Amino acid sequence: MSKNLFDANSLIDAARAQTGLDHFGDAGFREGLEVLLETYDKNVVDEGSRQACSQTTLGRLVTRLKMQQAFDEHPEILDIELKQPMFVTGLPRTGTSAMVNLLNADPATKSLLLWEIHCPEPLPGWQRGTPDPRHVGMVEYMEANRNPEFDKIHYAHPDLPEECVMMHAYSFDGVQTGWEIMLEPYSSWFQNHDLTRLYTEYRNYLKLLQWQRPGTRWLLKAPAHMWALPVLLDLFPDANILWGHRDVVSVTSSICSMTQMILSNYMCGGNADQVDAEKFGPLVMEWYARSLERGLKDRRILPQQRFTDYEHDCLVSDSMDTAQRIYAHFDLPFDSDVRGCLQSHMDAHPQNKHGKHQHRLDQFGMSEAQVRERFSFYDQQEWLSQASQR
Repeated sequence: MSKNLFDANSLIDAARAQTGLDHFGDAGFREGLEVLLETYDKNVVDEGSRQACSQTTLGRLVTRLKMQQAFDEHPEILDIELKQPMFVTGLPRTGTSAMVNLLNADPATKSLLLWEIHCPEPLPGWQRGTPDPRHVGMVEYMEANRNPEFDKIHYAHPDLPEECVMMHAYSFDGVQTGWEIMLEPYSSWFQNHDLTRLYTEYRNYLKLLQWQRPGTRWLLKAPAHMWALPVLLDLFPDANILWGHRDVVSVTSSICSMTQMILSNYMCGGNADQVDAEKFGPLVMEWYARSLERGLKDRRILPQQRFTDYEHDCLVSDSMDTAQRIYAHFDLPFDSDVRGCLQSHMDAHPQNKHGKHQHRLDQFGMSEAQVRERFSFYDQQEWLSQASQR
């Protein structure tokens, strides 16, 4: 196998040669880069997947250089204020995508769209406020390479909001694309270092996107924010945090199924048969249990007015009422225009529009009793009850 695929110096030199740029910004990114490359080298066996991981890393280094060039040429970007952003978090598969897509129908919101995550740097010669030609290419590519089975789990489109922590990949930190975090040594490294640099860069990236395409109020989402709530509220002191809840057995089974498909795509050349579901299932459960433990522990000591909660089944059964309660808690305008925009979205996007996601917990080497025992620290009704009393 080609170990030089994962040599940090070689990839950094290649990124500089490709762009003609030299300044990567804060040099702290190097530590995470090296741990991530070691993780790929130790865990990714398929040669094609190794090549893909190396090329993806090179692409992120190139993008980091180009974003830093924009900061160097336009220092005013960092002076931009991001006012009252809303972050949706909690366990995955709690309806976070459905919630963000719903609330994104409000014209006052600005979500992080998938195509922007892949093309965050300004295009040379592009004028702010005009269409970006890279968007067209990404739409064509995704439509030509659709996976109907993955669409049932998580329908992605260049013009739809996506996990905002995918931007963390340009800092070589955070959860990356959701599978690296399950593997060593990256998993242990992430769980045991300060996240201030990561979230400072993340905030700067959002400012860069705001500078290119202005909006009123950011709407962002990721379960991984549970790892960084004190840092998040320190850097975004007027943030609103929306927390999703769902039965932990359904969550665990669903996220294991999604992770299996992601692992097969990134590690095994798309061959799902090479993924040992019974081996990685408990790893997935443990990662999200630890995420929730960290998040709830920190949440208890943070200003409670910055948080409110929703329940997955209530979102499904009465989306409009759920949205209205959220807006009321955070004192956001919810007039007839907002209601009409949300209703239009609901009419156009019924549940299971792209097919129903089927999954079973026993496929992943776990029982319901095992999952409930691991999540015994978590009583979702406690948080939902508090939300109803606020």
